[in-house]
Order: sequence, then structure tokens, then C-alpha cells
Amino acid sequence: MSTGKTILLVDDDPDILEQLSAVLSPQGYRLVTAGSLADAEEQLLTTQPDLAILDVMMEQSDAGFVLAHHLKKLHPDTPVILLTSVTAATNLSFQGVSPDMKSWMRADVIVNKPVRPEQILAEVRRLLREEPVTKH
Repeated sequence: MSTGKTILLVDDDPDILEQLSAVLSPQGYRLVTAGSLADAEEQLLTTQPDLAILDVMMEQSDAGFVLAHHLKKLHPDTPVILLTSVTAATNLSFQGVSPDMKSWMRADVIVNKPVRPEQILAEVRRLLREEPVTKH
């Protein structure tokens, strides 16, 4: 179980916010959600998240990248997971992106949508340096 760390969860699709909340909240994470770049930037004025999960394409096609840059400027050590459906829509893949490119994108991890619950939990735990939960 988590120690109550705060995760900023940003996506313009309310279904994605609901799905990820249903996966992360029961694990003890405190979620701060936003449905747009502007909402997320407003949240960052009052919240310092331990981790951020950001949709790449929202009201602008690069909104997630813009938000990641803003977040890393304010809180350089905050891990960022970028969620993208670009691969499904365009057949372009972020897999195997060079470290230089990830550095430019300001992402620690890029995950393709749809994301499996166990995949997002594993990435969150890894980036927060938490022990994986083992089933007995």
C-alpha cells in the first residue's frame, strides 16, 4: 500500500481520469485531477505532486509536452509519465526513443493508450521507488 503520495493526473477524457482514479486511489495515492492544460497549470500553483501522469494530446496536440516542461521547471525531480494514443492514431511509436529525445520531452516514461492497470501501477511504483506488491 502507498504512503499517501500525491499524483497529478491530467487527461481531457473523463473516462480515462475515472479509470486511472479507480486503479490508483485504492492503492492509497492522493489524486489531483485536471481535464485540461489550463486546469493542470492552476493545480500546480497549489500542489507539488510526487508524480504526474499526463495525456500528450488534449486541447492542443502538444499540451502534455508543454505541461511536462512547466512541471519540470517548477519541480525538476518530479517523475512524469506521458500517456499517448498517437501510436494507435498515426502508427508512430515512442518506443525506443533515445534518452536525448526523452530529455527533450521531459518524460520519464511514455505509455501507449489503452493502458493496462497493472502496467500503470508498475510504472508508478517504479518511479516512486516503492516496493512492488506481491500476491500471496
